[in-house]
Amino acid sequence: MNQRLAVLNVVGLTGRILGAATPRITDYARRHPFARIDPALPAVTCSAQSTYLTGLTPAAHGAVANGWYDRELGEVQFWKQSNHLVRGKKLWESLRESAPGFTCAKLFWWYNMFSTADYSITPRPMYPADGRKVFDIYAWPYDIRSAIKRDLGDFPFAGFWGPAAGVASPAGGPDCATRWIAASAKWIEEKRSPHLSLVYLPHLDYNLQRWGPDDPRIQVDLRMIDDIVGDLLDFYERRSVRVALLSEYGITGVSRPVALNRAFRKEGWLVVKEELGREVLDCGQSRVFAVADHQLAHIYVSDPSLIDRARAVLEGIDGVESVWSRSDEAARDLNHPRSGDLIAIASPDAWFSYYYWLDDAKAPDFARCVDIHRKPGYDPAELFLDPQIFAPRLKIAWRLLRKKLGFRMLMDVIPLDAGLVKGSHGARPRDPADFPVLVLPGARNMSGVIRSTEVHGWLRAACVDAPAPARERG
Repeated sequence: MNQRLAVLNVVGLTGRILGAATPRITDYARRHPFARIDPALPAVTCSAQSTYLTGLTPAAHGAVANGWYDRELGEVQFWKQSNHLVRGKKLWESLRESAPGFTCAKLFWWYNMFSTADYSITPRPMYPADGRKVFDIYAWPYDIRSAIKRDLGDFPFAGFWGPAAGVASPAGGPDCATRWIAASAKWIEEKRSPHLSLVYLPHLDYNLQRWGPDDPRIQVDLRMIDDIVGDLLDFYERRSVRVALLSEYGITGVSRPVALNRAFRKEGWLVVKEELGREVLDCGQSRVFAVADHQLAHIYVSDPSLIDRARAVLEGIDGVESVWSRSDEAARDLNHPRSGDLIAIASPDAWFSYYYWLDDAKAPDFARCVDIHRKPGYDPAELFLDPQIFAPRLKIAWRLLRKKLGFRMLMDVIPLDAGLVKGSHGARPRDPADFPVLVLPGARNMSGVIRSTEVHGWLRAACVDAPAPARERG
């Protein structure tokens, strides 16, 4: 192994946003081989990262979205972290075969638990039996966790996701979580010097979704991520580590949420049960329901006789651009047992919410909370504080005080207005300017548009300083 590599996963980076607000990134992209990536489908975190690290499509590696319905458990599984869920040989595993002693650090990339990477850090709260949720990280080997927290302080979890992400808050500055991750990458490099460092830098993800890519406030975020990336470029250059810049998807503007489950409920196919006066989706009893994930939704149909009717209902919903059957899924390499019996793709200006209740007074209690695992779909409204709450920060402080004193509390500060969200992703953008990108020094003959499955080969070649991988056909 004659070349060490750091892959900086700059979430949301596209050719369109390069410019005056990103001088370091733009200069780096100008000086080194640059390619746009025809994105993985769906263009979401878990699917894209798994495709990059295996070179396989979702049909083969199994990460068909950030979440899916487990038909045997009768439950929706969202944001699971076990690396065993991803099939296929990982990048570091294939490199280790050709170079014994090869080491890899996986820092905040997803599916980061129980992997064969040598060093890993990932967000992971603790859940004591008394019902508390204690923000923390999971690290491997275990001694990394205590050592890095001693040197860097606690990971600012509230700045990683939720209404405090991307904005100044008691957790820190708007970019506090991304800066902590960048500092952890330096820490690992100085302590362990891995051959391959996979570094997740999520800062742009927050306000691009919250406000949309055309909002002038995004310029501040672009300058922040440019400063973080520029600092890492300088750091790795001093240590003779080659740096690749990579992104998973581009975020485009949206103006309307589409609640597929409400349409299915009106057809009588969705089943909800009342718990303590609130409505909870009963997936196991529902005949048709959607697991919504940004601009793609997996539709699960337990009654095969309803497939055609469900498709017709979907095709009649304003904001649904296309509906894929099982044969369509096969043609797009999404035909996996975890996939829905149908897949819906949103129109460019739309995205899918998970909402299924018809009366906000009946919404489940977790709907108003940051609760990424309990919700049967992705909820970007978690980036907002409910504007209807008087003095929301005072309410949060009171809730935190109750928590500190040992009382039960519900951090119910999230709005039920999905229309607040102005940016989304998941579908294939119509304009290649919104495709994710790869900047890779030394990548001979890499240019134009490459497939998401080709990223694996380019990264592998960079680590071994090998000739360019063969381009895929078709």
